[in-house]
Amino acid sequence: MKSPILETLPLGFPWVTADPFLFCVHHDDAYPAGNEHLGPAASLAGRNIGQDFEGKDGWRMYHGDVVPGFPGHPHRGFETVTLVRKGLIDHSDSLGATARFGHGDVQWLTAGAGVVHSEMFPLLETGKPNPTELFQIWLNLPAEDKLAPPHFSMLWSQHIPHVLFTDEAGRRTEVTVAAGQLDGRRAPPPPPRSWASRPDTDVAIWTVRLDAGATWTLPPAANPRANRTLYFFDGEAVKVADQLVRQHQALVVRSDAAIRLEAVGGACELLMLQGRPIGEPVVQYGPFVMNTRTEIQQAFTDYQRTRFGGWPWKSEDPVHPRDEGRFARHADGRIERP
Repeated sequence: MKSPILETLPLGFPWVTADPFLFCVHHDDAYPAGNEHLGPAASLAGRNIGQDFEGKDGWRMYHGDVVPGFPGHPHRGFETVTLVRKGLIDHSDSLGATARFGHGDVQWLTAGAGVVHSEMFPLLETGKPNPTELFQIWLNLPAEDKLAPPHFSMLWSQHIPHVLFTDEAGRRTEVTVAAGQLDGRRAPPPPPRSWASRPDTDVAIWTVRLDAGATWTLPPAANPRANRTLYFFDGEAVKVADQLVRQHQALVVRSDAAIRLEAVGGACELLMLQGRPIGEPVVQYGPFVMNTRTEIQQAFTDYQRTRFGGWPWKSEDPVHPRDEGRFARHADGRIERP
């Protein structure tokens, strides 16, 4: 029987993606206890502050200098989907919206015509470590939606389906459905102008965790034109159909085939990204993703002229008070809490 695996690729930084996705990165940082400023209670000596991506001592400051994370930076022409598995993110943006989310929450941001946002990782715990793990995924927008009004949706963890399966030996598989649907369970809706909001695009973002020895069959995509990639990122080994995979890697697989997965040597976990390709030219320069070079030049001109609404915060890297819970305040003033 022909293997459903079409291609294997190394897991770099970031991970390789296929249309309609642009980018995927897995941040997994073993931050120490926090200090009074919500940064690490540890020496920052030996780090390239402002560009700290080396992973010294198991964690990174990224572009932060006091609190780890990514101070204000612009985007246009695509969406960011941020799945926070451990820890918290403090979000602030040029529209005046702000949020704190994490512990299984997902933020889905349509940058559209343009937004500046910061994503900081506050270390709230002072007496114990602050492990932080998240995926950030960039999903492209088609030409007609690249200048859509910026918008973000919060997908709070309690509304995200966790679909459980048990094999004949009683071993469990848990699939977390951040986008798409599985076994009659549907993820919360994405923003209205998202490629994922169209019923025929079959966008799916799932994490699949198999107990040691567990088997589970990944069903075919609803749309046979969908691109589908499995990212094996945790565990000793996984069997994909008849192929044993021991190295963490990306596996581009057929989307029209059911694929049997088996955890070998212990529990394992995979991320799945799936969707019908947009099939349009992609021209990217840093944080702007458009269809032509002229549009990229216009994005720079617009950003320099408007700053995509300005920056209403006192610093480029704002964080919320330590005792603030998870919440979102949208640009229209609406406040939601899980």
